[in-house]
Amino acid sequence: MAKLTGGQVVAQVLKQYGVEYVTGIPGHGIWSLTDAFLEKGSEIPFIQVYHEQSATHLADGYYRVSGKPMAAVASIGAGAANTVLGLATAYSDSTSLLCITGGPPTHMRGRGLLQELERHTDNGFPQVTDAVSKRSWVATRVEELPFIMHRAFSTMLTGRPGPAHIEVPMDVQAEAADVALHDLARRLPVGLQQPDPLAIDKAVDVLRDSRRPVIVVGGGAITSDSAGEVLALAEAWQIPVVATWNGKGAFPEDHALFAGSVGQTGTIVGNAVASRADVVISIGCRFTDWSSSSYAQGVTFSIPPAKLIHIDIDPHEIGKNYPAEVGIVADAKPTVAAIVASLPHSSADRSEYLAELEQLKAEWEAKLAGRRDSDRFPFTSQRPLGGLRSVMERDGIIVAGSGNTQGAVKQTFPVYHPRTHLTSGGFSSMGWAVPAAIGAKLAAPDRQVACVLGDGDFLMTSQEIGVCVQHDIPVVFVVQDNAGFMSIRGGQRKQTSRHIGTEFNRPDGTPYSPDFKALGQSFGLESFRVDDPADLESTYRKAFDSKAPALIEIPTDRDAAGPWVPGWWDFPVPAYIEDDRQDEYWATRAKEQHL
Repeated sequence: MAKLTGGQVVAQVLKQYGVEYVTGIPGHGIWSLTDAFLEKGSEIPFIQVYHEQSATHLADGYYRVSGKPMAAVASIGAGAANTVLGLATAYSDSTSLLCITGGPPTHMRGRGLLQELERHTDNGFPQVTDAVSKRSWVATRVEELPFIMHRAFSTMLTGRPGPAHIEVPMDVQAEAADVALHDLARRLPVGLQQPDPLAIDKAVDVLRDSRRPVIVVGGGAITSDSAGEVLALAEAWQIPVVATWNGKGAFPEDHALFAGSVGQTGTIVGNAVASRADVVISIGCRFTDWSSSSYAQGVTFSIPPAKLIHIDIDPHEIGKNYPAEVGIVADAKPTVAAIVASLPHSSADRSEYLAELEQLKAEWEAKLAGRRDSDRFPFTSQRPLGGLRSVMERDGIIVAGSGNTQGAVKQTFPVYHPRTHLTSGGFSSMGWAVPAAIGAKLAAPDRQVACVLGDGDFLMTSQEIGVCVQHDIPVVFVVQDNAGFMSIRGGQRKQTSRHIGTEFNRPDGTPYSPDFKALGQSFGLESFRVDDPADLESTYRKAFDSKAPALIEIPTDRDAAGPWVPGWWDFPVPAYIEDDRQDEYWATRAKEQHL
């Protein structure tokens, strides 16, 4: 037992539990908490950001690379509210971080003190976090904090990952009590959740009879560290592999069995192979509308008649969007290993199937090369990605912004290792990529990290590039400047043939854009602008070789298209549009399997 303040309890527990960084803004609501990080024995490096949203995004990016949670802290009220988007992004993508916010003193709740929400309920902010965190706590006494802290880490580190939130009221941070800190190792379950052997037998029976099986890897395949087992299964039975947004990286994309990505902005190959499969083996995939083309039969998947073997750590996902022939609630790593061990040594003859795959890949490569290898200026969305891939090291980490960049990276930028492709998949949050890339670099200081995003996305959290200069974090930021929210504009044009609020223009209609090179220089980054395609690769090399934070501005054609859209997305057409788009929408919607 030791007499500690609430702030000291939090700081010492974070230190003991292996947290390497804390990030945030130390507003008045957490002064007593953040001061404890300066106490001897509980010093943890503090990464100060410029916006609390960025603190949670930074911690999110750190986890996606390291697999370890980081802490983000924010004050009471506005500071706490700014963390919500980051919590929602992490919750949607099943990534772990610990968000600690201040709260009104327990003896002042309900009085409407500065920054308290109290019209519906006293101290209402914790209710906001309920929908965007795996679990949320409010500490009312110092003595509660050791228990709450170990429960928060248990929540983050077991089962399906997700963010946890703890509110520590201002008085609880400052007051002291005799407490004993809990040993985390004795508070966590041991081992991985094993599959039911009967379910493994049934899955093997289904797979044994397949002629055109496909493996779909989601984010859970990466979280579970099951890439080796996935590779073994694919090679043992010669099964093509497709990936979702967050599954990208679970299978090496230069492998002969990799078929591409699936969904609305998947690849033509990935959608074709997945839609024609007779058995789909899903590993850590929740089948979102983006990854499943809004469940339209035959566009991305054909379940049924295709049989689904659905492996997921969360029973909530089994059977949610597609009926499962075999639903296995277990950790993916031992589950896939058990399937491999139980399969016969040789599969059916797949020579015709794999020849078809090779033909589809050759056709896709020819299509892709037209944009990826183009020397037009301003650039296509794909050309900077091809140049970056040729320069970056094989295990370099790419952090992709949302919108056109997100889809183009998914289709154009191959990755070869888990945790080397990061994107805000399920929530697709603009403003996520810049701070997430900083977190990624903190987690992997010896590896290259490139953050590729559009100008609209960049402008939402562009100020955080200063954090890289302050803390010497050498991320390379690649800003594809097309003066607007071009992904949104593209969707508007397709749906209604017009657009609103998506172009950055002056009153005379000419495009408006900041000078991003000058912006980077003003923050102290090594900054470049590429005006000649011949200079692209050499500019990338200069940026990486500088071993310093760098920014590269790349003018991108507004109309040079983003990704291809081989899939479908259920987006209703306004009733006043009465042309073929209306008929096409309703015809495709009628194919949705969930109806």
